Amino acid sequence: MYYKIKTYGCQMNLHESEKMAGVLEKMGYSPTEDETQANVIVFNTCCVRDNAERRIQGNIGILKQEKLHRKDLIIAVVGCMTQQSGAAELLKKKFPFIDIVLGTANLDQLESAIVARTKGKKTVSIPQDSTMDVDKTMPIARTSYPNAWINIMYGCNNFCTYCIVPYVRGRERSRAIADVVADVKNCLSQGYKEITLLGQNVDSYGSDFQDGTDFVTLLSEIAKLEGKFRLRFMSSHPKDFDSSVIDVMASCDNICNNVHLPVQSGSSKILKAMNRRYDREKYLSIIKEIRAKMPSVGITTDIMIGFPGETEEDFEETLSLVREVRFSNAFMFVYSPRKGTPAAKMEQIPQAVKKERITKLVALQNAITKEISDTYIGKVLEVLIEDVNPKHEGTVCGRTESGRLVTVPGSPDLIGQFVKVKIAANQSASLFGEIEE
Repeated sequence: MYYKIKTYGCQMNLHESEKMAGVLEKMGYSPTEDETQANVIVFNTCCVRDNAERRIQGNIGILKQEKLHRKDLIIAVVGCMTQQSGAAELLKKKFPFIDIVLGTANLDQLESAIVARTKGKKTVSIPQDSTMDVDKTMPIARTSYPNAWINIMYGCNNFCTYCIVPYVRGRERSRAIADVVADVKNCLSQGYKEITLLGQNVDSYGSDFQDGTDFVTLLSEIAKLEGKFRLRFMSSHPKDFDSSVIDVMASCDNICNNVHLPVQSGSSKILKAMNRRYDREKYLSIIKEIRAKMPSVGITTDIMIGFPGETEEDFEETLSLVREVRFSNAFMFVYSPRKGTPAAKMEQIPQAVKKERITKLVALQNAITKEISDTYIGKVLEVLIEDVNPKHEGTVCGRTESGRLVTVPGSPDLIGQFVKVKIAANQSASLFGEIEE
């Protein structure tokens, strides 16, 4: 028996797919990339952006014919998209051949839902309470060696006016520090070399404990563990990212000098309309402190273009912030309304304007990324080899501490090793070099 999981969205979804893969493999299923061979196909969905949701629905629709030919094929749709109000009913109406629908909070019911379906029962299971958490005892079939993803919290309290996440994942719930540290120890004992802590807003970790435990406490405890490994985290929020986080990063050798700090806009007016709870000046002051304490840091970000009310002046402020900060890289996207959020009710900006602005922003950031890449030529950097590079035969690739992708000649047996690489060339954000003996 075989399964295929199609994952959409962020690293948190990728990690949740690993949990579902663990369940399926415990049931006797093996992974396959061939949909025609799969007995179970799972769509792990994301509803953060409208275009992602449309793509998911298109891919579900493609399976209609496959389902007609194979009545025993089980199709499951899970994750954020199903958690929205009324979404399960709409999915079943539009795609009646779907067998199982699960929300973000009851993924641990996947096994029982599949068993019920094999016995002829249709299963629709959506929790009304999104504060439930996936059973921490779910087996995990990790697929990203030498990298391991670990949830430290669930949910979000921020209610940015454009974001659907608090409505589908509930309020913030931090995992016990002992459980997180135990997960890290387990991964390290299995040979994983890089740990990434996950949360919608990792900097507010522990705020629900009310006992003084915070994100810095967690970072410090993990950094004390023995062995050579790297520690990363995402995502941070500028309203909570403070000096204490910067200090622990700067003082611990195994915490990567790499910060993903979403800015979203360079305009204080737009940031207020987004309910981000910081302004341009606050963000720039954080960047200044990060660079003062970690000169070799790599800083990446998220930038949204075309938020309701964004004028040409607001957009120019975003461009000027990008020029000033000089991000290593940026995830840049056009705002799309999400039903149920305050921003969806605001007056929208024409698509043509959004397209023109995103084109300008991407060109600017790409030029900056290339200029930064040029400064690496001739330097020797430590790289954790993560995988083969399918675009270049006979090579493997990995990342520097600051998050830059590096490709070198080599064989798959290098995966999981730290190597010294002398950088010889680059293509925008990607670096190329040779391993130093």
